[in-house]
Amino acid sequence: MKKTVAFSKDATNVFFHILTQCNLKCKHCYINTKQHGKQVLPLETIEAWLNVFARKGRAANVIFIGGEPTMHPDLPAAVKKAKTIGYSSITVDTNGYLFHDILSKVAPDEVDYFSFSLDGATRKTNDMIRGNGSYDNCIAGIRKTIRKGFAASLIYTVSRMNVHELDKMPPLLADLKIERFFIQVIGIRGKAAKIDREKLQVSRTEWLSIIPDLAEKIAGAGITVTYPKVFLSLDELFECAGIVAENYFIFPNGRVYRCPLCEDYPLHSMVLKNHKLLATGRINEADLFALNTPEGCVMNKLIQPDNLSYSSNGVPEYKIACCMLKEEIRKI
Repeated sequence: MKKTVAFSKDATNVFFHILTQCNLKCKHCYINTKQHGKQVLPLETIEAWLNVFARKGRAANVIFIGGEPTMHPDLPAAVKKAKTIGYSSITVDTNGYLFHDILSKVAPDEVDYFSFSLDGATRKTNDMIRGNGSYDNCIAGIRKTIRKGFAASLIYTVSRMNVHELDKMPPLLADLKIERFFIQVIGIRGKAAKIDREKLQVSRTEWLSIIPDLAEKIAGAGITVTYPKVFLSLDELFECAGIVAENYFIFPNGRVYRCPLCEDYPLHSMVLKNHKLLATGRINEADLFALNTPEGCVMNKLIQPDNLSYSSNGVPEYKIACCMLKEEIRKI
């Protein structure tokens, strides 16, 4: 069964960067310490900020991310606090090294998913992108996680560096007993913004010829597959999640963004000060969300227009969807 996952107006999604430090140096890392800070948040602050978003009166989901969140010694306590507060789901995004013996300090009923990042079906490709040893450590981390009774999902960020190995992923996913597979499109921010985009971005033709069919194949094995819609036809409705949904991207320096494409710039529409969520002054990302462009996402047009194309009379040939708009395929 395939469906477009519409933006939920009934849930709050909190992407909580509890630190920006990481043990790896991935080529496409989106963390920008000049914009996001270098702080390791103390547990008191983590708990206070979790309370801020839990009070929004919606079913709230929290995703603990970094950097590498398992490097934070207080992650187990943060997970337990989120559970106590009543977050609907709790996810930990990780590179698989699973520091501080995290799997022994939280229980399967406290974490809905450990979500692992793997960017190659082979050691050679993954380690070229993410660093030597990262493939073996991620695989070992997944196996250990499942052995201890936790659910595991896997994230594969597609770029020109690894798109050729996507078709090798189905048997690996089955072997690892992965329940959910997330295909991501590479974001041109952080380190990736400093690399020639032609060496990173997969073309529209390649994306459409590879991703949907592969997602169907993987879903046929009983794995739920989610991937970004990315491209819309001109007659499809464009919606911006910054306007119609409740997604918050929180960084250790207190910045709160509503759109991940804005994160390389001081455009955050909110900020946490004294454990209160405040609106920032204009101009910020919220002012951009309201702009109506024929190309769809205005932030895409501003910062990564290379994935757009136009007819001879200057009319866009398609729209770019909001990066939060997903396709989901699952076996009925």
